Formats: sequence, structure tokens, C-alpha cells
Amino acid sequence: MIGRITKRGFCSASPPRPWLFVGLGNPGDKFNGTRHNLGFQMIDAFSKAIGIPVNTAHCKALFGQGLINGVPVFLAKPQTYMNLSGESSGPLAAYYKMPLNRVVVFHDDMTLPFSVLRLQPRGGHLCHNGLKSVIHHFRGNREFIRLRIGIGRPPGQMDPKAFLLQKFNTVARERIGAALEEGASALKLLVSTGFSASSVVCFNKEQKYKHLRLPTTQEESSDVAVF
Repeated sequence: MIGRITKRGFCSASPPRPWLFVGLGNPGDKFNGTRHNLGFQMIDAFSKAIGIPVNTAHCKALFGQGLINGVPVFLAKPQTYMNLSGESSGPLAAYYKMPLNRVVVFHDDMTLPFSVLRLQPRGGHLCHNGLKSVIHHFRGNREFIRLRIGIGRPPGQMDPKAFLLQKFNTVARERIGAALEEGASALKLLVSTGFSASSVVCFNKEQKYKHLRLPTTQEESSDVAVF
């Protein structure tokens, strides 16, 4: 009897639920290495850390898929340009029938100090046009996870658009590279353990005070941040 039940699958465990990771940015060489493309850079760092290449075309995105400890993961870099990111991420989530609490969007954030990361389970668009588009194509639903990547505020009277499209200097590139590695480690833990409130609080707390222990760079133009 036990053998027959097992063969019929009544004792088999349900397959692990997949994750969709979407990095926001602009395609093209002239945008590589700019502040506004940190979502793309986070996808690249995560892709490298888990050994899943992002090199195929799917739903207007550069796309990759694979497994982390048996859990399916999908990685995407929408090629629609930032302001139309939802034209790719919306169809991707629909294609894979993803509940939005299994979707993680990476994006740059002026309200966080430079190189500080923050994970949060939901939220608004923060005047970020890429997030506005994603929310629109998720039919107004904001219940998706975000990994916010701090870039600080523009110095003085600098045009925010010019600030976003400016590339990092050498010192700042090293700092942001280290931050992206921290993000990749946190994302691997997220896949393994889920969005645990305790682990996320611990990560965010560590990130919140990280910038106080590091020397200031020219990228850090404001000491004020919203957490």
C-alpha cells in the first residue's frame, strides 16, 4: 500500500517556487557604469556569483535562468530603456505566473547614502520612472520586493538627470563593487531562506550604518537619507 501511494506521488514534496530578479537600467555602451544603471550592474554581479549567464532574449529583456540549491531563478535586464521597464517586467512575471512576492526589482536610489543597500517587501515608486513603469504594468500592484541601491543626492545645484547619467570615478567604482557583492550574498540567502523578516532587518540595519564606517567619496553629496 505504501509503495502504491508513493508511486502515485502522494508523498512527494511540492517543487520549490521560482524567483524572478529584474535589474533596471538603460541598454547601450554609453550608459554602462552610470549611477542609473546600478540595477543592471546588480544583475551582473548576481549572475557572476551564482554562475547563471544572462545572454538570451526574452520578453524584451536580456534573460538567464538556472538553479540555486534546486530553486529555479530567472534573471532579467529589460532592454526597453528605463522609463519603459514595465513593458518587459510585466510580461515576464505574467509568462512565469509569478506571485509578486517572488519578484525582486533592483534599482538606484537617491534617498539612500552612496553604496548603502536596502531590501524591502513593498513600497511606492520614489519618483523613479523605471519603478513607475513596473508598477503600472503590474496593474498598480506594489507588493513586489525591491533591492534599493544608494547613490546619494546630486551635489549643489546639479541637474538630477545629469547626476544619474554620470559615471563613477575609480574610488567610487571600488566602493560600489563591494556593495554589489554584499547584495549578491544577500540575494543568495533570500533564495535559500525566503524573505525572512529577521534576516532582512539584520541586513538593513548593517547597511544603514555601513556608510558611517567608511571614508567619504566624491559620490556622497548628502548626509541626509530616508530609511
